[in-house]
Amino acid sequence: MIVMRQHLEEREAAWLSPWAALSANARRLEAEPECDLRTAFQRDRDRIVHSKAFRRLKHKTQVFLAPTGDHYRTRLTHTLEVSQIARTLARALRLNEDLTEAICLGHDLGHTPFGHAGEVILADIYPGGFTHQEQSLRVVDLLEKDGQGLNLTIEVRDGILKHSKGKGSIISPEPEKMPLTVEGQVVRISDIIAYIAHDTDDALRGGVIHEGDIPQTCLQVLGARTSMRINTMVRDLLKNSEEGPEGFRLAFSDEVGEAMILLRDFLYDSVYDVNYVHADFLRSAKVIRELYEIFLEDDQWFLSEVGPVPAAPEDRARAVCDFVAGMTDRYALELYNRIFLPRPWGIY
Repeated sequence: MIVMRQHLEEREAAWLSPWAALSANARRLEAEPECDLRTAFQRDRDRIVHSKAFRRLKHKTQVFLAPTGDHYRTRLTHTLEVSQIARTLARALRLNEDLTEAICLGHDLGHTPFGHAGEVILADIYPGGFTHQEQSLRVVDLLEKDGQGLNLTIEVRDGILKHSKGKGSIISPEPEKMPLTVEGQVVRISDIIAYIAHDTDDALRGGVIHEGDIPQTCLQVLGARTSMRINTMVRDLLKNSEEGPEGFRLAFSDEVGEAMILLRDFLYDSVYDVNYVHADFLRSAKVIRELYEIFLEDDQWFLSEVGPVPAAPEDRARAVCDFVAGMTDRYALELYNRIFLPRPWGIY
């Protein structure tokens, strides 16, 4: 009887691009017995989906802080949209779809409450510095399963760590900043395709911008609707990417690549940093700062919410950073109210 995993590995070897990452070659930091049903990358995907950190993404901000509308993106729906785009690309390019999906589902596990505002304030107050991609890797390596971690494959861990591109080039000219696998590179690109498309859609829905505010070049090149914009970017990447003797080169046309950067810059100027959106994040920064400080200084609150107080100050700071970074928006606000705001006395 052929073990299902072996059958899947053989199918990958026969079908996938020579530059795809094969499940049979995957390695973990700690060796463990293989599953007879699932490949290594499928197991990674399943471990991420069943993690507590993944479930918390549904109550973490994407762009708009604690939106009351049902149709705004959260960090979880962003993750799923990235996964959908990346899987489409991986399938069309004959890359490993399971590896691509696992990286996508894990890429934002370490994101803070209140979106990038939380990331900025933790980077400022935690002595070791903070980035959400490094925290995502810390979540899967050390924090999940009560400190045991998920023991993911090296390929998934690398993709999680290197998924973020900031405001630089969409496809970095610096090889050391790019993931080791082509699948990881696809996730990195899919992340920006997803967020510039859906953040524009959410900003329009929220009345932060209007259709006429979007640069005409973006509308003409990428399309007038969210689905059109995603379709244009995906098809352009597929058209311009190519396999060669030295590797797999992912690329956009100059026209589409420039329109993507223009739309991303427009979002920064007209959505992310606009006063009445940014004001909420300034208030959320106060919440994170004060929660961080109370757990750093008050033994009773640390004991009641985090656990035993570490002896070393640096260990305590690390534990507080992990605890605050793992909070959802609503838990952070509820805890802040419980600690810092007065409650009415029940006297009648």
